[in-house]
Formats: sequence, C-alpha cells, structure tokens
Amino acid sequence: MNIVYRTDAPALEAVNLTKRYDDDVLALDHVSFAIEPGQIYALLGGNGAGKTTAINLFLNFIEPTDGEARINGIVTHREPLKAKAHVAYVSENVMLYANFTAMQNLDFFARLGGQTSYTRSDYHDMLYRVGLAEEFHNKKLREFSKGMRQKCGIAIAMLKNAPAILLDEPTSGLDPKAGRDFIELLKSLKDENRAILMSTHDIFRAKEVADVVAIMNHGRLIMQKRASELAHQDLESLYMQYIGGHNNGEPSEGGTDAENAD
Repeated sequence: MNIVYRTDAPALEAVNLTKRYDDDVLALDHVSFAIEPGQIYALLGGNGAGKTTAINLFLNFIEPTDGEARINGIVTHREPLKAKAHVAYVSENVMLYANFTAMQNLDFFARLGGQTSYTRSDYHDMLYRVGLAEEFHNKKLREFSKGMRQKCGIAIAMLKNAPAILLDEPTSGLDPKAGRDFIELLKSLKDENRAILMSTHDIFRAKEVADVVAIMNHGRLIMQKRASELAHQDLESLYMQYIGGHNNGEPSEGGTDAENAD
C-alpha cells in the first residue's frame, strides 16, 4: 500500500486528548501536541504519567473520554482501521512467537499486515539494519534476550512501511551498543520523513535524537521544548525540576512550557 501524508494535517496529532477511567482516575488531561513528517517527538515522564495511555489512544486500544487522537488527519476512535494503516507500533514488551525464528516472525507479521512481496533477502536486510547479527536470523526467539526481541519488533514495524511510528520505551533492555545503534536507526527513519512518537525514560537519548522533548506528569503535558531550546540546558536537572518534587511539577514562571512551545 502506497501511503502518503496529507498536506493539511500533522502526521500525528493529539487535540485536547483526555482519558478518565471508570474508577475516576484521570490518566490524561486535555493533552495537545502535533508531530510533523520527519520529526521525532520524545515523551518523558515517570510511571503513571500518561505516556502509554496517550499511545494506546492513538492505537484505539482504548477510547478517549474527550478530545481526539489523529493519525494523518484521521480520528482514531472514529475510523480505527483506516488510521492504523498509517502507523506502526513497537511496545515495551514485544510479543512475538518464541518458537518461530527471527526470519519466520518477520514473514508471519509482514503477511498478516498484507505485505506479500518481501523476499528472504529483504528480511535479512531488515534484521541487519536493526542490528541483529546474522547468526541469530534463523534462531528461535526463545533463545533471545529482551533487547534482541526488541530489535525484531522494530524490524517488523519497519516492514509495514508506515509513515508514522509509535514507540513505547523502545530502548528498554538494550545494552549501550544496541542503544547507540537504535539512535542511528531512528535518525535514518527521520531522514526517510517518518513521524515518530517515542515514550521513554531515557533522558539522554531523548535529548540526543528528538526534535521536540515533552514532559508529562499526572496526565498533563507540563513542558514541551524544541531541541534548539535544550541544546545548552541540562535536561536531567530540568526534568527533576518538573517531576522530582521541585515546584510541584509546575514550571517556575509563566504558563506551562507546553502551552508556550508553539
């Protein structure tokens, strides 16, 4: 399927996105942001901040209480199948078939997604690209580390050839070399004009690769800054200012930086 971006809408967009669960927990509180083609948007925050809830709303795993998540201009809870055609997803704990080899997993999920033109050579090339050594291409995933399974999940997402990619804690379980390889991979995806939303705890890699870094706390987007604004700032200290008890999670002056970012 040849998927192209609309010219009148961001690739990924949250518009007053809100989720209140049945137990009255407000997991997401009127969150708004937009991600353009060729842009990496990193969403930082502690456990329970709302990062995964936001991604789940984009994927229509849950429905919003208020507001909208849009993929290529398509409202995800109104046209979920149409929206999902434009996005690939990699979860923190990649669920693949342990008794399949890496090659078999790629082939199975590519065909499941309607991609029938890929060859074995294509699968090998994709596994090379995500940094999985050739000796593991034909080994079963039950022998793989978490980081190696993560690489397979990323390869499957890339095979979908979607213009937008959602990544939930993508560097979790990766050793330093694998983490470095992953950053280079993200940069190459950006060069291909993909729009990437990445939730992460990894402050340093977020600053290194993201075009925009945002911080969430208690379901609210409380900071949003472009990479150019962060170039000479200590992101770890800034993060602690918002999350670690300083200023009660509020910016020190003005409105929220998320409100002022645009």
